[in-house]
Amino acid sequence: MKKLLLPLILLILPTIIMTSCTEARDTNHLNEIDTSIKQKQHMTENTLVLPEPILKNGTNGENVKKLQTALNELGYNIEVTGKFDKKLTAALKDFQSQQPKLLVSGEYNQPTKDWLAKAISGEFTIKPGKGSVPISNPKETVKVDKPSDILVLVNKSHALPVNYVPEDLIAPNVRFPFEKDLPKRYMRKEAALALEELFKASDKAGLDLFAQSGYRSYERQDAIFASYVARDGEEAANNYSARPGESEHQTGLTMDVTSPAVKYSLTTDFANTEEGNWLKAHAHEYGFIIRYPKGKEHITKYQYEPWHLRYVGSKVATVIHAKGITLEEYLGAV
Repeated sequence: MKKLLLPLILLILPTIIMTSCTEARDTNHLNEIDTSIKQKQHMTENTLVLPEPILKNGTNGENVKKLQTALNELGYNIEVTGKFDKKLTAALKDFQSQQPKLLVSGEYNQPTKDWLAKAISGEFTIKPGKGSVPISNPKETVKVDKPSDILVLVNKSHALPVNYVPEDLIAPNVRFPFEKDLPKRYMRKEAALALEELFKASDKAGLDLFAQSGYRSYERQDAIFASYVARDGEEAANNYSARPGESEHQTGLTMDVTSPAVKYSLTTDFANTEEGNWLKAHAHEYGFIIRYPKGKEHITKYQYEPWHLRYVGSKVATVIHAKGITLEEYLGAV
């Protein structure tokens, strides 16, 4: 019996030793991984501590360094100087422009801190340098490079290309005070469908809203503006009408609206109608803003137009409505 057990023990023993060694190596490896994770967490905690708001251009110090380090972790290439300069402002604007709920201010505030934390944790994805930030206060009018962007800024400083025509124009199924199938019936599809929902809601509210003027080509705007210039002079005309290329109507994202109460005209009196008051309170729920609000003429450079609806999407429209700001202010182009 002893003669049989000895070979058996000698046969099993190497297996037991190898298993023990493997388990020991596995344990050591797991310990190394755990240590590595803890070290990385420790480094992240020390490196990516977001400072408390508010920081803005001209601020200096350790808090600015923390902000620069955090942005670099997301892929930006900023020198960690502790100085809040133009490069840091530009990086923040780029970051902010990729989240619809953030104002593109270039300032570090609480909402920006919250979204930076989400981006660092992987909850929110951004692409450094891929934001859409308009040029602030250009000395001359610039041509926009993304004319089909839903948030494209078109004003006296940002003009559309002469040959730009939206590819997805359709006629929304809403009321117009005319029967002909004119270009001004049309809008880009997303905006047109949103306008239909807005009209359905206004109908339920017992209102009598009419669409008056949507898409307008560069050539058509040129003719309209020329007629106003001939009548009132260029400076006066440009207070209420856009030069060709500078009209939002060319984007296909705009619709002028009216009602029988003002005889289907486009007038500031529309603001005092039931339809005008309802739009002011509810247009944002369907993705539209009153593009040229009262009291913001110094920013928009146009007179108050309570009839001019611009589609920007419900998220952005809600922010603009809640803060009482313009599209220029939202995009940081002021």
